[in-house]
Amino acid sequence: MTAEDEGCRAADRFRREHHLGTQPLGDLVALIEQTTGIDVAVLDVGPDEHGLTMRDPVRGAVFIAVARTENPMRQRSTLAHELAHVLFEDWADEQLTDCVPRRYEEIRADAFARHLLVPVEGVREVVGDAPATPLVLSKVVQWFQVSPAVAAIAMHRAGCVDAGTKEQWRTISTPKLAARFGWTDQYKALQEQSDTRRAPQKLLARAIDGYVENVVSAQALATLRGMDAASVISELTGQGIEPQARTVVWEDLGDLPDVEFDDGDADGDGGKGSAG
Repeated sequence: MTAEDEGCRAADRFRREHHLGTQPLGDLVALIEQTTGIDVAVLDVGPDEHGLTMRDPVRGAVFIAVARTENPMRQRSTLAHELAHVLFEDWADEQLTDCVPRRYEEIRADAFARHLLVPVEGVREVVGDAPATPLVLSKVVQWFQVSPAVAAIAMHRAGCVDAGTKEQWRTISTPKLAARFGWTDQYKALQEQSDTRRAPQKLLARAIDGYVENVVSAQALATLRGMDAASVISELTGQGIEPQARTVVWEDLGDLPDVEFDDGDADGDGGKGSAG
């Protein structure tokens, strides 16, 4: 079995197990967190970093992180790619995504991501009998929220376009399609979302529990979310979420036990004080 076939089968299985059908996948961060229980974060990272998967071998905890970016389609592909590494348990000391030739695991993860985001049957349902035009390409890109390159490959596999058209369409940019076919406003909204920091939901929920219990500070929440503490407090307070008042219980003096004190030797070492 090739990496392409293995990735395709795993993507089909994931959609089937989670009752996702052939429809577009919405919020991938939430989808991954809710279907796998894995923490996912969108972080500020270097310009050449896109995503990574980390695993703590002692606790078995897994964490996915992707970069903030103004390229929402690439971020979605990265999230799906990293999900593949989790599902296939590709636990390597280093994820060498820029190796030439690329490792089998990376090719398989690419295939999984493509088939997960834009299933062939879903393409056929969207395209139908429409002729192969840039407008149809734009429809697939917008509907499934994938890059033109990914959409073109999927459309070719679905039998909607020939190999030459596929190669031609792979060079088109998403902003160009959005501008030409009237969905620039939607694309800008997607850009804003993908270029926003995002803390792992489970981790943040636990931290908010601690905030309510008065054991986690607002600054800790602010650090998790990349915000200032005042904004976090204002946001939570506006939703009626505030630290619980901590009641200090004072003992009645009459309830204190009697203590015997012998002061007979209090001055027994009179000469051992500080010299005057």
